[in-house]
Amino acid sequence: MRVFEKVVDLQSYLNELVKADKKIGFVPSMGALHEGHVSLVTRCVAENDVCVVSIFVNPAQFNDPNDLKNYPRNLEEDLNLLRSVGCDVVFAPTEKEVYPTADTTSFDLGFLDTIMEGKHRPGHFQGVAKVVHRLFEIVKPHTAYFGEKDFQQIAVIRRMVNLTGQSVNIVSCPIIRESDGLALSSRNLLLTPEHRKSAPLIAKTLSEAKRKKGEVGVIELKKWVVEQINSNPLLEVEYFEIVNFKTLEPITTWHLGDDTIGCITVKAGNIRLIDNIKFDSK
Repeated sequence: MRVFEKVVDLQSYLNELVKADKKIGFVPSMGALHEGHVSLVTRCVAENDVCVVSIFVNPAQFNDPNDLKNYPRNLEEDLNLLRSVGCDVVFAPTEKEVYPTADTTSFDLGFLDTIMEGKHRPGHFQGVAKVVHRLFEIVKPHTAYFGEKDFQQIAVIRRMVNLTGQSVNIVSCPIIRESDGLALSSRNLLLTPEHRKSAPLIAKTLSEAKRKKGEVGVIELKKWVVEQINSNPLLEVEYFEIVNFKTLEPITTWHLGDDTIGCITVKAGNIRLIDNIKFDSK
């Protein structure tokens, strides 16, 4: 496994591989890797000639300075894990290497920047779009892989790619969960034991909501989910929205044949936990 810190060195290496007609797959990450990341890397390895993983904690996507400060970092552990699953190349740059000059790029993300995560984390998705655009410029992958836990983020990245015309195929991959249902996240490492014990209620409630879908209306179901989770004093729902699976536009009534998804963020102490569940179209 090759590890690069400099853009020029990474590009020199990858350019030779592209000349040899090698297909480049890419998994962007902020490190603190877990089995969710492993699932992305494993798929990337299987579907490409070369698997590149970036490890870069991007300041531009943190609207809360404390969140940036406390984000878990363990590079050596990450590198050992990536070696064990067949990763070929790691790009672990400094901020100056990614942004050698001030990047004032702004993307028209439409209403995606104003709902759910966009509403509660102003500027977050501009930061995501900016860093992914920059990483795509550097790595020039044929295919890039993202986890569906951050479902809204994938929609933002697809829009950015459409706006910029970058020729990269975006692949979304299923959520990986702990044995008790909690969606894997690097932020889970920051949970207190008490909050960690309570957190599986999120997935449990979403699963029950899927079963209840045929019995109640959209508004009633949203209210029920919020009440169920908020009944635990250690958890507080920041938002729960049921939206169209393709457009992410919020819905208020069920329509036969429509694919919908319920997206939620819950605060467990100071830690924000994100999850979602797909509802059957029938």
